Amino acid sequence: MSKQEFLSLHIKSIEQQHQLLGVAKPKHPLFSLLRFEDYPNRKIEQRTRLISDLYQITLKKDCPCKMQYGQMHYDFDEGVMSFFSPKQVNILDKGDYIPQEGWTLSIHPDFFRTYPLYQKIKSYGFFDYAINEALILSDDEQKSIENIITQIEKEMSLPIDNFSQDVIIANLDLLLTYANRYYNRQFITRKPNNSKLLSELEDILNEYFQNTNTEKGLPTATFLASQLNLSPRYLNDCLKQLTGQTTQQLIHEKLIEHAKEILTSTQLSVSEIAYTLGFEHPQSFSKLFKNKTNQSPLEFRQSFS
Repeated sequence: MSKQEFLSLHIKSIEQQHQLLGVAKPKHPLFSLLRFEDYPNRKIEQRTRLISDLYQITLKKDCPCKMQYGQMHYDFDEGVMSFFSPKQVNILDKGDYIPQEGWTLSIHPDFFRTYPLYQKIKSYGFFDYAINEALILSDDEQKSIENIITQIEKEMSLPIDNFSQDVIIANLDLLLTYANRYYNRQFITRKPNNSKLLSELEDILNEYFQNTNTEKGLPTATFLASQLNLSPRYLNDCLKQLTGQTTQQLIHEKLIEHAKEILTSTQLSVSEIAYTLGFEHPQSFSKLFKNKTNQSPLEFRQSFS
């Protein structure tokens, strides 16, 4: 097998996951909590593409491994939490090692499908973040998370009864609420550097609109995120925390600002301006402009005559 080729694994169930890891059968067919210390095999023998049908939450400590997400590799040299939703693709390189400490929570969507958490979990953007946007915990935050994990472990050690699932899901809900709080703290106190992010975003949009290639279309949140080496969801959540606006709202704000500049400094028609900005249809530009300014493009231009 060439170095460009790799093994593909599609994990469809908790039981299959346990078999691949070489650990004991799961106590519950839809939920699992495993400590990395208990993994029998710690080294990745072959480059592997991993796809899972499960939600996974991990806490890695003392990990010499690297993981590829998209086109980049990321280190886990300190304790971090990562969140994965079903169908995400991750690539493990040959020679990577399992962390020395930490744990993985694996949950099949059917485990909480009839609970409010099934809809609530979809609102947590961090399940769509990239590896390099993992949650870095303070010591106190890590203790809070570990306390919840301890409660889940205690519940899993008890005989299953009519309340077992309710208790585990309640603790899982609490864990995700804490994670959401800590991520919002991270937007403020940690990476990316807030002022640098906004400055880079401004520069990217300025350059984009100054390029009059009419075939480029309108800038998208996905395009901006790729330019900043961030996932679209992370960029959006970060901007909402910093500015109160979504990525799309900031794009529109910058677009209208640039449109105003063209309207007052050139004699281009509204249609020409629309195409210059990347709109496929001039009517869409006029509608957005009026929605944002309460004036049509022509009314705005005439007010400066």
